Amino acid sequence: MSLHVVLGFGPAGAATARLLVAQGHSVRVVTRSGGSPEPGIEHRALDAADPERLTAASRGAAAIHHCAAPPYHRWVRAWPPLVASACAAAEATGAVLVMLGNLYGYGPVDGPLTEELPLAATGPKGLVRAARWEQARALHEQGRVRAVEVRASDFFGPGVTDGGHLAARVVPALLRGRPVSALGDPDAPHSWTYLPDVAAAMAEVAGEERAWGRPWHVPTQPARSVREMADRIAAEAGTGPAVVRRIPSAVLGVAGLLSPLMRELKEIRYQFDRPFVVDSSAYETAFNVRATPVDEQIKATVDWWRTRPGTSG
Repeated sequence: MSLHVVLGFGPAGAATARLLVAQGHSVRVVTRSGGSPEPGIEHRALDAADPERLTAASRGAAAIHHCAAPPYHRWVRAWPPLVASACAAAEATGAVLVMLGNLYGYGPVDGPLTEELPLAATGPKGLVRAARWEQARALHEQGRVRAVEVRASDFFGPGVTDGGHLAARVVPALLRGRPVSALGDPDAPHSWTYLPDVAAAMAEVAGEERAWGRPWHVPTQPARSVREMADRIAAEAGTGPAVVRRIPSAVLGVAGLLSPLMRELKEIRYQFDRPFVVDSSAYETAFNVRATPVDEQIKATVDWWRTRPGTSG
């Protein structure tokens, strides 16, 4: 099988690396600090924003999976050199560049999100994410790289912790039968992309020449509100019904003074104040990966959180 290089070992990078190993590939993970030994995965400690070192680490790779995620408040500064380095490594080695993207680049949209929508973000994080894909796509159209972007909505599932809106701030409380707080309207439909489905899509498009040169939405189950998802999680945990409260705007304002994360979330409040619905039918028509049934997602997520110290009972 092939060598695959995975940039980053957060939830998406780890899930992608482990799936590729399960499929029989050799995997080299690139992070600043390296990592603990794991069967089938070689960890390489280097700065992925260094194009010369990343190119050297990517020699012989069939694909480079860009799953690196800088701290949220550093996106504007950190994304450009990371993507420029990945593009340089892909061009020098001939590896397919598989970029993990999100939906910020579209900006506020009325109706379901499809890949045909223009990238019309107005906020700094949305603009930087959109520009990075346009950079990779331009190189693809010039014949210098082979690139594809896989776009996901908010991550949900085993392995998703501090960065998820249905993760560390919600699931442990539901396992204990406690109320949870929601950003925005807790009854607005919202798309949640299951983390294992993200990994499956990243792995699939790397070997599908038909996929290259454009973005694809990860197969995602129909949108469900925070309240509905919380009720389902609580029911699986045996602690329902869930009590879900909207965080008052004044509280968010104060929290933003103290927390860089809460301050940065102001840009994407629109995603939670009204319906935020992903259409992944283009991917599902073209390729094999399908969204995991939501009941399986909920059960696996609750089971995973129950294994973590101090999160149940």
